[in-house]
Amino acid sequence: MNKDSYAAENDMPYEKFLRLGSSALTEAELLAIIIRTGTKDLKPVEIGHKILSLPSVKSYGLSGLYHVTLKELMGIKGIGQVKAVKLKCLAELSMRMAMTTAKKELRFLNPSSVANYYMEKLRHEKKERVMLLLLDSKEQLLGEELLSIGTVSSSPLSPREVFVAALKKEAVHIMLLHNHPSGDPIPSSEDIRVTEDIKEIGGMMDIPLIDHIIIGDNKYMSFREAGLL
Repeated sequence: MNKDSYAAENDMPYEKFLRLGSSALTEAELLAIIIRTGTKDLKPVEIGHKILSLPSVKSYGLSGLYHVTLKELMGIKGIGQVKAVKLKCLAELSMRMAMTTAKKELRFLNPSSVANYYMEKLRHEKKERVMLLLLDSKEQLLGEELLSIGTVSSSPLSPREVFVAALKKEAVHIMLLHNHPSGDPIPSSEDIRVTEDIKEIGGMMDIPLIDHIIIGDNKYMSFREAGLL
């Protein structure tokens, strides 16, 4: 190992950033810069490793910070309320940045672009959430409604709520979107039944359902792409 490599490995994270840039830092080193200070026994990088060892982070990677509670973070020696709040704000900013990037590609007749946009918003949720997207005659978004929040495995949905919201916004087309907290976007028999009901009612009311997208963990399922609409 040459002298420069040895020095780079032994730099403090802040100094390493200034010398080599953010891409040269490990995840623990990046967290150490956010944390800033350690304890008598733990350096900031060591605290960063403890954060990476939390169950949600081990399961989902860094995006798992979105799942971690303040209590879990504050259970790590060296992290008080202020640092825990900073880390949660970092997770929120990351999610919003991902949505901002995806929004540039958002096309409501393109299931993958819709899934990409709502992925970060929904895939971290621990309960099933059903959203209704209300579109005009040019498939532009008029608004979105959160129709229901359910348990880990299900969320109740009333077709009446769907069309009351659609009529209120004078929507010409509608789209359903919901997440599966399990991470598996394969539709349940209830998902299929509800989709068929709303499709049928929408046809009678001349407010067609153009898609129903289920969000999993970095994957999705589109009823339209699957030929189920």
